[in-house]
Amino acid sequence: ILDTIGIDPTIIIASSAALLVGVGLGIQHIFNDIISGFILLFGRPVSIGDVIEVDEEVGRVTEIGFRRSMIITRDDINMIIPNSKFVSEKVVNWSFKNRLTRFHLTLGVAYGSDTEKVRRLLEEAATDHPEVSKEKQPFARFLDFADSQLTFDLLFWSDNIFRIENILSDLRFSIDKKFRENNVRIPFPQQDVYIKETPDKK
Repeated sequence: ILDTIGIDPTIIIASSAALLVGVGLGIQHIFNDIISGFILLFGRPVSIGDVIEVDEEVGRVTEIGFRRSMIITRDDINMIIPNSKFVSEKVVNWSFKNRLTRFHLTLGVAYGSDTEKVRRLLEEAATDHPEVSKEKQPFARFLDFADSQLTFDLLFWSDNIFRIENILSDLRFSIDKKFRENNVRIPFPQQDVYIKETPDKK
């Protein structure tokens, strides 16, 4: 019939094939998200309330649906995440099984500082913070003799994963105060320049 009225049927068939391919790809993504939703709901690698990291964004899971899930970030932004991301890509679940998570704060002090005093002050600052776990004792490590500083690492545990930046900020304030009170200097990069005079040649 199409030939009779002067329409080439191959054009319609080719257009239909392209359309069906596009529809098929769309259905494949939807189907993939739905299957991933079942895996999340019944396998429970991620649960509501968990603190996760996906695409370098940290957030708390607020909803898990059949096709997509929702998280709220530390900046109180709601993000919609396709369920397939949780199954096919790398996701860090900070809340999975372990209630406590270890964190660290790295800093340097000037050469000539009393290293034992530095260790004591760092551990005191962590122990005094109310949101640092008392179940596991925080401790400081002497990492390295760097170019302009002696580098230390303070390690501690906390269950407030979602707002850990606030705890780290509090610790920095406390450490800075303790260092000032005990004459421990935090250095800044510096270089010595030597000027050598060359005698004039006659």
